[in-house]
Amino acid sequence: MTIGRIHSLETCGTVDGPGIRFVTFLQGCPLRCQYCHNPDTWDTKKGKEYTPKELVDEIVKYKSYMKFSGGGTTFTGGEPLLQAEFVKESFALCKEQGISTALDTSGFIFNDQVKEVLEYTDIVLLDIKNFDPTVFKTVTGVALDHTLQFLDYIKEKNIKTWIRYVLVPGLTDNIDSITALASHLKNYPNVSRIELLPFHKMGEYKWEELGYKYALKDTKEPSLALIEEVKKVLETSGISVYANV
Repeated sequence: MTIGRIHSLETCGTVDGPGIRFVTFLQGCPLRCQYCHNPDTWDTKKGKEYTPKELVDEIVKYKSYMKFSGGGTTFTGGEPLLQAEFVKESFALCKEQGISTALDTSGFIFNDQVKEVLEYTDIVLLDIKNFDPTVFKTVTGVALDHTLQFLDYIKEKNIKTWIRYVLVPGLTDNIDSITALASHLKNYPNVSRIELLPFHKMGEYKWEELGYKYALKDTKEPSLALIEEVKKVLETSGISVYANV
């Protein structure tokens, strides 16, 4: 029997995909993003255990809200693809119920199991942390190439995709790299939206509680002027850009 480890559930989310969504935060993540606001999801051994049926039984309770708003369910984390088999089985059950599925991922994990998950995925929310490989490694602790391979695959499968980009002053505000990302995304007709997410410190207290060193303690949130500048650069991709301010 497949068992998933769940960090938390959000029953009426409005920021993780279209419409009203039932959001599942899965436990475990191989990345160590400097600005992570959920470091309490990193540990793969924590969280509450669910079977796919137990979880989907909870999701179905909110089906009417999802249907009315054009929403669905979103699996995020952490990194949900660390538990690919659980996500696949859960998504399959959701599809049987007519519930739209969204996957919020870094794209770092890419293998045959992940390809099976994508067979049941209606929309991918792909977090591209930076387009410069060196900066990407600094931000996340891992390499960029996996994410770009993932992006190519979801283009090949024509899966609707939103790109997410977190704007951190002094870290991910490198305009040349953002310009290169915008240019690269011109080649991906499956990408219908870019979400520009300004850095915030709402998760800083979690780092302190867990005893982790928070490297961005002295980093300020991006100014409206910087957000607008980056938004204009991303719009050169020809893709609709939404700045969450």
